[in-house]
Parts: sequence; C-alpha cells; structure tokens
Amino acid sequence: MTTQHSAPRTGQRADTVFTGGRIFTATGPAPVEAAVAVGAGRIIAVADEATVLLLADQDTEVVDLAGGLLVPGFQDAHVHPAVAGVQMLRCDLSGERSVDGYLTVIAAYAEANPDARWICGGGWSMDVFPGGVPTRAMLDAVVPDRPVLLTNRDGHGAWVNTAALRLAGVDRDTPDPADGRIEREADGSPLGTLQEGAMDLVAAHVPVATPEEAHAGLLVAQQHLFSLGVTSWQDAMIGAFPGNPDNYQVYLRAAADGSLRARVVGALWWDRERGLEQLPDLEERRRGGQVGRFNATTVKIMQDGIAENFTASMLEPYLDRCGCPTQNTGLTFVGPQLLTEAVCALDRAGFQVHFHALGDRAVRQALDALAAARAANGAGDNRHHLAHLQVVHPDDLARFAELGAAANIQALWAAHEPQMDELTIPFLGPERAALQYPFGDLQRAGAHLAAGSDWSVSSPNPLWGIHVAVNRAVPVDAPNASADHQPREPFYPEQALTLAQALTAYTAGSAWVNHLDDVTGTVEIGKYADLVVLDRDPFDRPAEEIGLTRVLRTYIEGRAVFTAAPDQLPLTTAP
Repeated sequence: MTTQHSAPRTGQRADTVFTGGRIFTATGPAPVEAAVAVGAGRIIAVADEATVLLLADQDTEVVDLAGGLLVPGFQDAHVHPAVAGVQMLRCDLSGERSVDGYLTVIAAYAEANPDARWICGGGWSMDVFPGGVPTRAMLDAVVPDRPVLLTNRDGHGAWVNTAALRLAGVDRDTPDPADGRIEREADGSPLGTLQEGAMDLVAAHVPVATPEEAHAGLLVAQQHLFSLGVTSWQDAMIGAFPGNPDNYQVYLRAAADGSLRARVVGALWWDRERGLEQLPDLEERRRGGQVGRFNATTVKIMQDGIAENFTASMLEPYLDRCGCPTQNTGLTFVGPQLLTEAVCALDRAGFQVHFHALGDRAVRQALDALAAARAANGAGDNRHHLAHLQVVHPDDLARFAELGAAANIQALWAAHEPQMDELTIPFLGPERAALQYPFGDLQRAGAHLAAGSDWSVSSPNPLWGIHVAVNRAVPVDAPNASADHQPREPFYPEQALTLAQALTAYTAGSAWVNHLDDVTGTVEIGKYADLVVLDRDPFDRPAEEIGLTRVLRTYIEGRAVFTAAPDQLPLTTAP
C-alpha cells in the first residue's frame, strides 16, 4: 500500500491537481490530509499541497475541493445499465410510488406513442399493490386496445393487461411453468401478474428494441452512472432478454466506436434450460467479447428468485400469513449436481462465476459448488462472487473467506421499507429475518466485500447504498424513504459497516472483483485517475447525513465525464 504522502517522480507535469480537501485512498480506514496530482491519465502524486503544486504550471487545472472529499471512482459490481437505459427511454415507472401515479404515467406514455404496438417499460414496486400483485383490470382501464408488459423494479415479475394475455394465449387453462407462477383470480383466470419464468409466456411476444434504441439506452445509462460517480461496473446479465436485443452486441458496438467510456466486465448469462453443452458457446463469446473497455470474462448463474414472491431458495419453508409453515421453500433454478459440474467446468476454463444467490439454500448451494471446484481444480484467481445474500445461514459465513468467494452486497435493500416489512419479514419469521443482509458478520468473518446496486431494481446511487450500509436505514430523500420523510428504525444495526468499510467495498472491493485492482479502485501513484469529487467530507459529518452527499465531478483517466451545475461546483483556478 502507498503511504499517504508519496513523492512524485521527477520530470512529471500535472494536468490537474486537487487541493483543499481530504483524500479517501481506500488503502486505509480514514481519509488523509493530502493533495493529488494527475498527469497523462494517471495519478502521479499523493502528497502535501506544496509538493503537489510543484508539478503544476500555467496550463494545469487546479481543483479546489473546498472541504469536500476526493475518492476513487465508484465501481458497481452488480448492475444492468443496458436494460435500465432502455427502460429510461420507454414507459419508466421508477419515479412514482403509487397506483394512481403509475397509471397516470402509463396513460400519458400510451397517448404520446400512439403507433407503438406494445406499451413496454417497468420500474413498479410490489409494495404499492395489495399483496404485491397488480391486476390486468388496472391496466385495461388506461390501455384497453394494445398489449402492455411492465416489469417490476426487481425484474422478477411482470404486470400485463388483458390484450397481452390474449395475444400470448394465456388463460385459465395455461399451467404454471416449472420456474414461475401465474397469479390468478378466483376462477383460475390470470390476474395480471406473472412471476419469474411465467413472464416469458408473454414477454416472448414483445418486439425487441432496435439496435439504435439499445445503443442509445446504454449511453443514457452510462451518463446517469457518471453523474453518480460510477466509473466502472460489472453488467450482471449479458445476453438476449424479452424486449431487449443481445446486450453483448450493444456493448461491443459501444466499445468499438469509443462511446463506452467506463470500464465494464460482462457476466455472460448461463441458460438454465441448457447444461454443460453451452460451455463452448460461452468460451466463444468470451473470445469475441474483449473489445476496448469491455471484457466479457464472467458467467452469471441465477440460482434462485426473490423473497417477496416466495421464489428465493430457502433451507426452511416460508410461513403463511398466520405464521405457520407452508410447503414452499422457493425455487432452485439450477439443480445442485448440475451446478457443481458447471462451476467446476467454468472455474477450470478460467471464468469468474457471478451467482445470484438470495436465499440461504441458494447461498449454500453456490458455496458447495465453489468448494467442489476448489477441490477439483485447486485455488485460483478467478474471484468468484455471490450477489444479494439476503439470508445467509450462520454456518456459511466463514466459508466465504475460506473459499476466496467475495460477498457482493446490494446495501440499499438492508432497511425497513414496505416491501421488507409487509412482503418479506412476516413470511420469514423473526429468527430468519434477523439473518438478512449480514454485512457486519461477513466483514468480521474475513469475507471480501464488493458492492453494487442491481439498478434498475433499485437506485444506482452508491452514496445511498453506503448510507444504508452504515445506518441500516434509507436516506430521507431516497425513493424508498418513508412517506413523511422521517428516519425509520435501523434494520438489525449490529450488521452495520463503518463508513470506510462501505466506501472500500464500493471502490477497492469491487475493483478486486472486476480484476481491475491493479489499475483502479484506490488513490495511489500509477493508478488510473478514475476519481470522484464529493461536495462534502462525510467523515466529518453525522452518519445520518451520508445520503445527502452529492457528486460534483467524475473523472476517468483524468478527463471529466460529469460536472455538476456551476452553482454546485468548487473553485477551479490556475496555480
């Protein structure tokens, strides 16, 4: 690790220097009193201000942090920008939190797009609707003449109208698929909500976005992430999905033409309808998927669903509304034997494996598969990671460090909100609910922590995620904040992280998972100048105010890719 004052090499000249604030280098537990110099896209000095200014000349830009904090660029270890960007360009419900609000947006979008064959988009929240399930009748009232399919914010369910169900031939006699569920009315007719694999019954008929729309969506999403200080990410779903073209091609196009400015690792989708025969296809996509700043070197295995619709894979059954055990333990999408064989083969082939593992049974199955891979292949440097980790059995906490598996946390979810309090905790029971999002226990057990947002499932704002990781409560201005904007009770506060731990997870931790730690993730001499200027130093303020922190500037290799409005900026001067 570099010490806080690192002398610059002689003969170097700074293009930009940052002074007037502290630096969180992500190499230690606290910010340091220092200035930073950047030259030719890399950090050339982390030293006292006088030393750093010796590298400046009349052409050097001097950025006064004005008491703010300079941090490494955030890296989102689990996000879906290509899909989120297309949603932003379509019928985007993510800015609303009521049934009336959703229906108003849908009606306005339909009116503004009279030639659209389908009304598509998403971003609705389950907790807005009774029992978490919207109805087709609601949609029929505003769009009776065209099919509608709107995915919910977590991507595990879809809201459809009667026209969509009729076009797809889904009726009371349509059986539930093995990997999903059709929510039904009393007579067995489809209610209008399709869970998990049942979405495909209708989604297979949705027109695919054009390459131009998909490319535009990725660039819109990229700029939004830049505005939040995110300079690198791992796209957790590279493949073709209903309504979206193969985002593998979307990324290749953006990487080839230079419009992709972020560093992106692509997680190639493991098709759960196939087995090991798909491995050559994945290897071929990896060979062709390393262009510019895009590297498709990971494979994503979705092992289970989500707790809110009772498809997360659990060791013990869910409870019913009366608190009694049911027969349902959720869904396992890849059988344990095939999972073990697949992970061993992928590990041997040099792939990183990125698991969706939300329930405690899915987490254990993923760890068991990694243990088998290590026994078969030996310890390697593939840096496998498990995302979400809503419920982790205490017996499995220490296994992350033992197996070298990273815990990829989505911290914004670790808080009391309606979806948690009304649709999750009652059906887990108090003992199992207390095992949710055990960030503190994972940290104490020596697990390597990375962090991400799962956008468009939830906000991609790293500072909101960091706020929740520290406070175990959502910021008062977050989309899932309480209606009266009053702080909620902390959610199992014994699992909180320190501010430094949470920041490190979102910078150096995710850089490690992305195999970018040799060039990014910390503020050290020789690293790329992927940097973010914050409007305040959250280490100097109450923890309850972390979520109020804003990004003023975002740099990639020393070049500004986002600058806030002029009245929000610190000073920029000549030396």
